[in-house]
Amino acid sequence: MIIALTVLCRNEEDIIDDMISFHLNRGVNFIIATDNNSNDSTREILATYEKQGVLVLLDEKNHIHDQSVWVSNMARIAVENFGADWVIHADADEFWWPKNGSFQQDLSKIPPHHLALSISRYNFLPPLLSIDAKIRFYESMTIRERLSLNSLGNPLPPKICHRKLTSIEIADGNHGIRSNSIQVSSVPNSEIEIFHFPVRSYKQFEQKIRLGAKAIERNPRISNTGVGNTWRHIYHEHLRKGTLDEYYTSLRPSPDKIKQLILEGELIEDFMLRDVLLKLTQDHREPR
Repeated sequence: MIIALTVLCRNEEDIIDDMISFHLNRGVNFIIATDNNSNDSTREILATYEKQGVLVLLDEKNHIHDQSVWVSNMARIAVENFGADWVIHADADEFWWPKNGSFQQDLSKIPPHHLALSISRYNFLPPLLSIDAKIRFYESMTIRERLSLNSLGNPLPPKICHRKLTSIEIADGNHGIRSNSIQVSSVPNSEIEIFHFPVRSYKQFEQKIRLGAKAIERNPRISNTGVGNTWRHIYHEHLRKGTLDEYYTSLRPSPDKIKQLILEGELIEDFMLRDVLLKLTQDHREPR
């Protein structure tokens, strides 16, 4: 079984190396990445994996966040050029967690007539605004929500992965799929979860909202649709009004409130990803 993962990146240097390393460790065979004109070290990090032969690196220079078009292109390359049996469509801030240890094991159990899966996402609380920038995100972000909502108060929509299909079209947000212009039904799957780290520092969050909202509004295909409403809402209601730092702070309850919510089961202390990434980092640094 060949498993591919696609990822669209722009200025994700604080997380993309860990994200790619993790998924390769969990059974992804190769990655197709599109860099959207990053001006940090994101593209250089991707290029190191390309040199290792485990990643195909594409470039899109236009700042229009044309996610559906770009991800659909990566999906077709994965299937048509590399014969992928399954394709996972992840964001740079997502870690798809196969509960049984590997994607090979979990995806091999899926009945043949299930062509696509929908996978639930769970947000991890952001670190304190005053956190030392040298601390890795996975060391300071070890509390996740039992049920995650977006900034509009709606449950986070699941993401999709799918089997080898023809004429693939991935919806904006990686929430749906069409094959030969026909909608493909996705089946909820609880053996895989997505650990989501959308807010890792104030600097990263401010840049994400500022660049993301502007890019969406620049794209005539999606500017008048509901695509990117979360980013646009935060941009107009907080960043432009000068209250983004207050909004950021509000995303993390007080220490006492966190303890209470953990006792009530609304928050969960989760060190699984941290421990895996610490081990991968240690293995990477040890001489071969």
